[in-house]
Amino acid sequence: MSQEQPDRARVEAAVAAFRMLSDATRLRLMWLLASGEYDVSSLSRMVAVARPSVSQHLAKLRLAGLVRTRRDGRRVLYRATDTHVRTLIAEALSHADHEVSGTPRHD
Repeated sequence: MSQEQPDRARVEAAVAAFRMLSDATRLRLMWLLASGEYDVSSLSRMVAVARPSVSQHLAKLRLAGLVRTRRDGRRVLYRATDTHVRTLIAEALSHADHEVSGTPRHD
């Protein structure tokens, strides 16, 4: 990590991303989207949340720049934006795994 303190814009962008991920449904959606593309109906089924609610969460994630879309005929497919976002999700859940399982931390 850089020793230079991040500027205000970078800190605010990071806080906005963490704010979006602080919701359990959005984090579960992002975990799925980090590994592939899915449409709203599939995501709704996998996270057991009503389709309208999943659509609203995806809209927020898209506005925050955490997911992107691709049209496939009449379907809209969602996916995590990039490697940084996928890594952020993986690291957050890896940290949670240590917290929940009691597995020793590592540096």
